[in-house]
Amino acid sequence: MSTFSVTFPSGAAWVPTFVQSIDETKCIGCGRCFKVCPRGVLTMVGLDEDGERVAIDQDGDDDEEYEKKVMTIAHRDLCIGCTACAKICPKKCYSHASLEV
Repeated sequence: MSTFSVTFPSGAAWVPTFVQSIDETKCIGCGRCFKVCPRGVLTMVGLDEDGERVAIDQDGDDDEEYEKKVMTIAHRDLCIGCTACAKICPKKCYSHASLEV
């Protein structure tokens, strides 16, 4: 089986790697990856004391209490494989993989 790749006009090949998972135990919820993602792949959620996910009010007027906030993959199918999220992540939470075709 081969992997999806792109060939540039220069002849150079690029194999994009697409986001597979985020290690929530490492994530500090800083939001840097959310800001650099050009496609809206990610979203922030809160984790309560039981580790259950709680939606975060994006308007900022949320009364919920969180144990911590973490980034999650909301729209994996929108990922273009640029790995900007992994490059900016200070805790190296991301794993990526190439696409088999």
